[in-house]
Amino acid sequence: MSRTLITVAPTGAEIDKAGCPQLPTTLDELVAEARACEAAGAAMIHVHIRDEEHRPTLDLGRLRETVAALRESTALIVQLSTGGSVHDPLDARLAVLEAEPDSCSLTCGTVNFGDDVFSNPWPFMAELYRRTQFAGVVPEFELFDLGQVTSMARLLDEFGPPAGGRVHADFVLGVPGGLPATGPALVAGIQALPAGVTSWSATGIGRGHLPVLAASLAMGGHLRVGMEDNTFYAPRRPVTGNAELVARAAALASTLQRPAMSVVEARELIGLPALL
Repeated sequence: MSRTLITVAPTGAEIDKAGCPQLPTTLDELVAEARACEAAGAAMIHVHIRDEEHRPTLDLGRLRETVAALRESTALIVQLSTGGSVHDPLDARLAVLEAEPDSCSLTCGTVNFGDDVFSNPWPFMAELYRRTQFAGVVPEFELFDLGQVTSMARLLDEFGPPAGGRVHADFVLGVPGGLPATGPALVAGIQALPAGVTSWSATGIGRGHLPVLAASLAMGGHLRVGMEDNTFYAPRRPVTGNAELVARAAALASTLQRPAMSVVEARELIGLPALL
């Protein structure tokens, strides 16, 4: 690829606002962060939302309000998480599609998640995938471990291509219980990808953030950055905000002669129609 898709994951469901006050958890904070990240080089935003107490929620009204606000204030591709938090029920995670995002995450298997279990049984995965096809929502296949690559291939084999006809996968490396955030682990994941995959990105959790970013760029992949995955810019130096991480990723991509994609290019990459 000659250019790089940069996705920003600004909030997540695990980080406590009290311990990280710069985390964007209100709608106003999220929109402001999204605008800054777009200006810094991001083309897609991976969204988790919080309630008035800054706790993770999948409230459908809040999701719809968030999608509308992001579309009004930015041109970013809006990707909603269907993972929510590890405690969210499967039916609430399926209902995320009713907020009509451009894209959604689709995690391809159950994985230990620290002391918890992130549950993604096959019937849920299959139902979610079929619903994305019906709704015209482009899925991003989230891969935490090698077995999940095989499950993604099974989805494609049994149910055909996703909405838009492109297959975009994202490796999330460094979660305790999944693949480590290392170059060799990323290489193993890429080598296991089925032939139908048209693009892939990667992110590393915590201190694995920069090694995975560099490895992904070197191997022709795309990038996910953001405070969902990493709250430090350098040792003992917290990030000031998500735009700082996006700007660094964009600068590194430009140095490697793979500058950040525009939103127009990113929509084409993952199979979304052009904006009117």
